Amino acid sequence: MHNYSSRVASVLTVITLGTAIALSFERAPIQENEPPDTHWYKGNLHTHTNKSDGDETPEKVCEWFENHSYDFLVLSDHNHLTLLDYQDTGKSNLLMIPGEEVTAFASSNMAPVHIGAIGIDKLVSPVVCEDVISTLQMNIDNILEAGGLACINHPNFKWAFDHREMLATHGAMLFEVYNASRGCNNMGGKGKFSTSEMWDYMLSNKKIIYGAATDDSHDYQDFAPDKHNPGRGWIMVRSESDDQNSLIKNMEAGNFYSSSGVSLDDWESSDRHIEFSISQIDTFLYSTKLIGENGRILKQISGNKVRYEFEGNEGYIRAEIMDSDGAFAWTQPIFVL
Repeated sequence: MHNYSSRVASVLTVITLGTAIALSFERAPIQENEPPDTHWYKGNLHTHTNKSDGDETPEKVCEWFENHSYDFLVLSDHNHLTLLDYQDTGKSNLLMIPGEEVTAFASSNMAPVHIGAIGIDKLVSPVVCEDVISTLQMNIDNILEAGGLACINHPNFKWAFDHREMLATHGAMLFEVYNASRGCNNMGGKGKFSTSEMWDYMLSNKKIIYGAATDDSHDYQDFAPDKHNPGRGWIMVRSESDDQNSLIKNMEAGNFYSSSGVSLDDWESSDRHIEFSISQIDTFLYSTKLIGENGRILKQISGNKVRYEFEGNEGYIRAEIMDSDGAFAWTQPIFVL
């Protein structure tokens, strides 16, 4: 697998990435123009250090992300709140958001249940329940109680659970539509949904949840296709500032897109259409799928320019963009009544 971190181009002109959505599933008003005081910030929500099962110190991990133009980072060690005020060292402007990967399992079948706890103000101890749904819900509740944003991690890791269990929970606003670590089975398998198919199932059943891309990095000393290296998945958040509260607020509202190497140059949306451009890299080709309710392909477009006029029967619209080198970007859903 390539290290795609160097392929992210600066986002130049962006007009309203996503739509704020009321919990009633009604569409909130969409702004035609991006507020002048918003910017794009690149971050990773899932990485490990030697405080759990990573191979580098927190300082070295932060240094890697700083050197590769990330704006914020969550150190998400297993059941450990790794606190490092990297900014105070004077070495970096990299914002550290406190986090943890709450690592539990269902006792009935030993299915791993891992949930990212983003922006927590205290350690969240894992809770083990008999079934997956209860284990998910108890740990999500504890993350929220600790002031955090919950992200359900790699559901297809060891084929632990799928859309059915996630649909039965509440409170988690994010899940990993893409985890770059080996063994996470993003594409699914025989009789198993891909993470994109899980997402469409949940959205089609009126569950508001946003798709995050992460690298789940563990390996910093040896870079190879079979290693869990950094820089293979991230999110781009549109925010008023790069402070923790603003970034988390915009993640929770779906004001971001996810990427493993594709960048968007601009985005415009109204109550009638969406339109965006894709940043050109080398001679790569681009293909975009506009996806609606029940995973229906609404339109497939080749090239850097994408425009879609709403017909009113889509349910929701999200985009998956793939380049000819195999990198992706995922936009968050816009709901159409």
